Amino acid sequence: MKDSRFDKTLKAIFYLFAAVFAIVCLYPFLLVVGSSFTDETTLLQDGYNLLPKAFSAAAYQAIFATRTIPDAYLVTLFVTVVGTGLSLLATSMAAYALSGRRLRYASHIALFFYFTMLFSGGMVSSYILTTKYLGLQNSIWVYILPVLVSPWNMFLMRNFFNDIPKELFESAKLEGAGEARILRSIVIPLSLPAMATIGLFYALGYWSSWQPAMLYIDNPQLFSLQYIIMQIIRNVDMAQSIAVAGSQTAMSTAPAYTVRLATAMVTIGPIVFLYPFLQRYFVGGLKVGAIKG
Repeated sequence: MKDSRFDKTLKAIFYLFAAVFAIVCLYPFLLVVGSSFTDETTLLQDGYNLLPKAFSAAAYQAIFATRTIPDAYLVTLFVTVVGTGLSLLATSMAAYALSGRRLRYASHIALFFYFTMLFSGGMVSSYILTTKYLGLQNSIWVYILPVLVSPWNMFLMRNFFNDIPKELFESAKLEGAGEARILRSIVIPLSLPAMATIGLFYALGYWSSWQPAMLYIDNPQLFSLQYIIMQIIRNVDMAQSIAVAGSQTAMSTAPAYTVRLATAMVTIGPIVFLYPFLQRYFVGGLKVGAIKG
């Protein structure tokens, strides 16, 4: 059945609106990219531009000429990769245990997870727990262990596990498979959309983490990338010091402001490239638990 003229016109309007909206969203990103490659003096005189009037890569040279940004990059990469893997493992195990009536008191145990979504002990109790009892101060694991499992993500995954046909579990048990084997060989392979979507949520959270560095880290070598960029954005003097340390000549203007823009571009790189690989799972993962049989 062919579309009517009204349907074609309406579809064209929708496509046009989506294109304009995409351009509006992309414009600030391109403005930062162009300005980060602009000479510092030109930026101060002419302001931000999509196309640099005086091209200069001094800001990026200043960033990678010091150890501040590369060290923070390694810390954030480790936290994101290891933290996402451990979070997916712990979340899937908890969700599997609380799904399908495997535990006698599963609903009561789930209430403890749900309670933490509504109430929190506050920053003081969290600080005492993290430093005094867990001993995570000045440790890279302070970025991971306190936020290892998100109750919201656990409930999403549990709902997805509940949608898997029970006959698969029964046939696996008849073949002698244990719970760990069922989770590894049946549940997780069938839950790739949910795993990819929740994994992306975890990765974004770990990549954007900066508060643990401010509260629990005193060693500059363990500062996360987002904490460094926050300091640079708030403190022009820090951007100036990084720029001066990375400058080739003392007579040139140190790229303090373009360093802030270049650092912002460096921080978002891996996450921007990660999304296209997970996009095919993302739409299916957003429908976790939406369809009930």
